[in-house]
Amino acid sequence: MSLGRTRKKMAQRQRRGAAVVEFAFVAPLMILLTLGMLELGRMVMVKQIMVNASREGARDAVLPGATSESVQASVEAELAAASISGATITITPSVLSSAAEGTAVTILISVPAADISWIPKPLYSLQNTIEASTTMRKEAS
Repeated sequence: MSLGRTRKKMAQRQRRGAAVVEFAFVAPLMILLTLGMLELGRMVMVKQIMVNASREGARDAVLPGATSESVQASVEAELAAASISGATITITPSVLSSAAEGTAVTILISVPAADISWIPKPLYSLQNTIEASTTMRKEAS
């Protein structure tokens, strides 16, 4: 084997070794960025589902004869259809049957971000809460 061939093979091995080292530095960063994008997408999706659920609850709440229990059940059904659990639903005013025509009715939904995360025990969102609310006026009887 000639000296030129040996040097060429050594140069190829060194380049392969450099590629492995570069991959070892870049791969964790790329995986972290990918997981972060997936998690952010999940948070945006859940927020939109909560907005839709609060809107449906508000639409039910402003109708004549609506009760807080029926509105709560309708919002919970919307959230359950999307597999969102652990949400707190607040209806203002709490007694819908005695609310006068034109009264603002607000449905507020909040859920801890850690409860809906796909990443187990996410450090960045343990204290954050995702909220959505809708306000509509009570209709005439």
